[in-house]
Amino acid sequence: MSPTELNNKVETVGLVGIGTMGKCMLERLMANGFKVAAYDAFSEAQEYAKKKGAIVVSSPAELAKAAKLIIMSLPAAKQVADVINGENGLLDALTEEHVIVDTSTVSPQTSRQGAEMVGARGASYIDAPILGRPSASGNWLLPCGGTEKAIEFASPALLTFAKKVIRVGENGAGNALKLLNQLMFSVINGVSAEVMALTEVVGIDKKAFYDVVANSDAATVSGLFRETARRIVSEEYDNPTFTVELLCKDAALGIQMTKDAGVTPLIAGFVQIINENAKGKGLSNQDTSAITKVFSEHFSKID
Repeated sequence: MSPTELNNKVETVGLVGIGTMGKCMLERLMANGFKVAAYDAFSEAQEYAKKKGAIVVSSPAELAKAAKLIIMSLPAAKQVADVINGENGLLDALTEEHVIVDTSTVSPQTSRQGAEMVGARGASYIDAPILGRPSASGNWLLPCGGTEKAIEFASPALLTFAKKVIRVGENGAGNALKLLNQLMFSVINGVSAEVMALTEVVGIDKKAFYDVVANSDAATVSGLFRETARRIVSEEYDNPTFTVELLCKDAALGIQMTKDAGVTPLIAGFVQIINENAKGKGLSNQDTSAITKVFSEHFSKID
């Protein structure tokens, strides 16, 4: 990207993927004065974007013609590859003036492959996965892998839905950081779910345990414990903040990343067995706190 282009103000942002996170981005971009050109393969998402005032285009290639800054929010590596290199994909219309920001949670390898494909057209690529829940849009943190110039160019738009945009290294570094965070999420969620199941074993009322511990200054208390335990007390599993299926996917990516680096994670690896067990029991679409059911079933079988 040339210094001249870097200094040009971005007026129109291309957005690929109008799902849970993409909707948050669209709304905050438009609320902060950006025009948005949107692409999504699903008609319901297209209609949502239209109602919000976005220009809906028919393909990623058309999106690249409408905007120099393109932000992707997609569920997995396959969708990322299809958008970049599929029929009427971004590669059909990319130039050296484009910056592609992928906020999807994928492997560092997927990010590096995306950067390589995009770079072959002279364009820049940033992996910028989201740290934060949908309800915290505007306060997300984006760890970014990419060049300083590209991140600087994209930052005004990104800061409409993130409070911080931090360069953590080259392409792939953003998602490496995100996946380590997801392994921590998996472990904290897992031990919280196990302890809540153990309250029954030792004869402590679940709500009493939650009320005391969650409102204490104990070093063990975290925001995730508070949410996981609260949901378990109220058995609130069917309106998930984050599903068991997505947890399994992210943790699997994190574990594979560490194996590619030559090590096998121990605690995170064991908790992933519990996550997959929960998925196998039909809990895929429930909140991650639902894995407490796996622990409760296990403990009930032990005399």
